[in-house]
Amino acid sequence: MDIKACGSVPTRRAPEEWFTGTVWQDPIIQAPAPARLISVVVHFEPGARTAWHTHPLGQTLYVVSGSGLAQVWGEQIREIRTGDVVWIPPGEKHWHGAGPENSMSHIAMQEAADGSAADWMEKVSDAQYSGAERAEKS
Repeated sequence: MDIKACGSVPTRRAPEEWFTGTVWQDPIIQAPAPARLISVVVHFEPGARTAWHTHPLGQTLYVVSGSGLAQVWGEQIREIRTGDVVWIPPGEKHWHGAGPENSMSHIAMQEAADGSAADWMEKVSDAQYSGAERAEKS
């Protein structure tokens, strides 16, 4: 058994190449093999969001505070709120983040396959984020 004391793992700024806006991450766990679980609390300031990405084994989001947005490639933007649970199937191209006027925090849970839990792609444009330009399936 390994117990990490509260505050023993520092908060980190999310990598700019994978996020737009100010995003903070509080790691929860990166379980050692043979387990594959990776989990982190992600705090998005208003307007902040992930880039488009997929997960080889899927992802679960649990919204712990605020309200935000999520979108699957080729579909409409959907609102997510405190208490919502979002399941993203393996390989589904998507993004998620805060709404334009409110912050949002969620717990992200995913498993790594061959050492990778996500495949990061292009950033979500401002037009895509606002819904003015729909992300089309290709």
